[in-house]
Amino acid sequence: MFPLLEVLFKTSKEITKKPIYTGISNLMDYGKELLYFHITNLNKEHGPQYALLLAVTLVITTFLFKNLFNYLASYHIMHLKNGVLRDLRKKMFNKIIELPISYYSEKRKGDVMARMLGDVNEVQNSFFSILELIVKEPLTIVFAICTMFNISIKLTLFVFIFIPISGFIISRIGKNLKSKSIRAQSESGYLISIVEESLGGLKVVKSYNAEPTFKNHFNDSINRILKLSNSIGNKNNLASPMSEFMGIVTIAILLWYGGNLVLVEKTLEGSLFLVYMLLAYNILTPAKAISKASYSVKNGLAAAERVFEVLEVENTITSIPNAIEKTTFENTISIENINFRYEDENVLKNFSLDVPKGKTVALVGQSGSGKSTIANLLTRFYDVQEGTIKIDDVDIKDMNLQSLRGLMGLVTQDSILFNDTIKNNILLGNQNATDDEIIEALKIANAYEFVKDLPNGIETNVGDAGNKLSGGQKQRLSIARAVLKNPPIMILDEATSALDTESEKFVQVALENMMQNRTSIVIAHRLSTIQKADTIVVMQKGEIVEQGTHDELLAKNGTYSKLVMMQSFE
Repeated sequence: MFPLLEVLFKTSKEITKKPIYTGISNLMDYGKELLYFHITNLNKEHGPQYALLLAVTLVITTFLFKNLFNYLASYHIMHLKNGVLRDLRKKMFNKIIELPISYYSEKRKGDVMARMLGDVNEVQNSFFSILELIVKEPLTIVFAICTMFNISIKLTLFVFIFIPISGFIISRIGKNLKSKSIRAQSESGYLISIVEESLGGLKVVKSYNAEPTFKNHFNDSINRILKLSNSIGNKNNLASPMSEFMGIVTIAILLWYGGNLVLVEKTLEGSLFLVYMLLAYNILTPAKAISKASYSVKNGLAAAERVFEVLEVENTITSIPNAIEKTTFENTISIENINFRYEDENVLKNFSLDVPKGKTVALVGQSGSGKSTIANLLTRFYDVQEGTIKIDDVDIKDMNLQSLRGLMGLVTQDSILFNDTIKNNILLGNQNATDDEIIEALKIANAYEFVKDLPNGIETNVGDAGNKLSGGQKQRLSIARAVLKNPPIMILDEATSALDTESEKFVQVALENMMQNRTSIVIAHRLSTIQKADTIVVMQKGEIVEQGTHDELLAKNGTYSKLVMMQSFE
């Protein structure tokens, strides 16, 4: 801009002799003199218009390069941003899937979803504004300040007095921004939880006329988010006008002081002063960007805290280094003197049990007696606090987690299906199975009789959580999934509880066929389903009170006998 102004104000030096390049240390002076040499020649030969045209062309070329490199920077940073977002999401999802089930008994699913979806985006957006903040903007400021010092030391020292003052004022406005951002993000997690729970329990919400209650919970949450968002937004919005105003105040003072140097003291050229003002304004734009970015960084830090809180959770249930890979089951499952508590209350006390290969062991007892806990401990969803669980004399904690779970087929009380086809739901048991094997598994689980009548057969979508099917149908598909896996150990946790009496009879026959050559641990409320078990273990408050066959326990006339009597009257 300086040569352009010098041409306009006719103050440029006349250089008639072409300068000689003497080395890189003299590059700046050589460039300047070469430019003035061409301006002098053009002035003489074609008049001042051509000299002006050269200076204007120089300005256009400079800004063309500036914007070209800006585009290239944006292009690369976009790829970097999107790549980091993908990696963060991938890392986050891997962590969410790997964390033990005990972690989610304390956390809201909605909060974890908010961290995964919203907070990760916030981290990506704000931390790339830091990247520009610490690379591009400070460099712009440093180059501008060096040139400003070169033009006028007095004026530049003047600038240095005002920049810290405006920086302090702007930072005071942003106080408490991070803590408010954390509260807003936590509230977003709570909001997603309300939506997720409302949709999950819609039948209960409607049947109890609880719509107003859930609407109130939701409205309270969005009102809290509104207040926090307004407060954060107000401070963010104030950053830009405040920094602009402070900048204009600095520029105005510079105009007054610099104008004195030009007009009164005559120690500064007018064209040089205009270039100086341009540089001063050039500092304001990145300074404004820095103040705005510092606000989004506070939001980003709050989001990052929530994301890394999940990423840094230690997964307590993992395979140890050099864990034993076990692919077969030969002799016995031994549960030895285990104590287990979920929080403070003991669920199992000095519990010991042997399950020989090929035998069916049934666990019965009232709700809360610890039956389902045994299933959770065998599959290592939870780890025992005291005692050991061994398969063929190998502690399950020393086994590779995938190989341990590979030995077991689990059918739970809640038949969990995914929003996909019947085929894909059953294929979870064995990804390489053929359609014929799937149909065979469906037949064993007595599910093929209803699947074959569906419009698309095994390609029929079951809907969200399998809601297009009845409870009994869902449970039979869960059993088919376990059948297809074909594991040596089968754990049936209330597997027939969701079935009607007729289906239960069919499935019971199917389960008996399936359990003939298999080791089975059956957890049951309905005693009719376990009469043929090799051993029936009667539990009460986490302890074994009786064990034996159906006939032996009836003869004892104890707890089991009472349970049978109670159920026969139902």
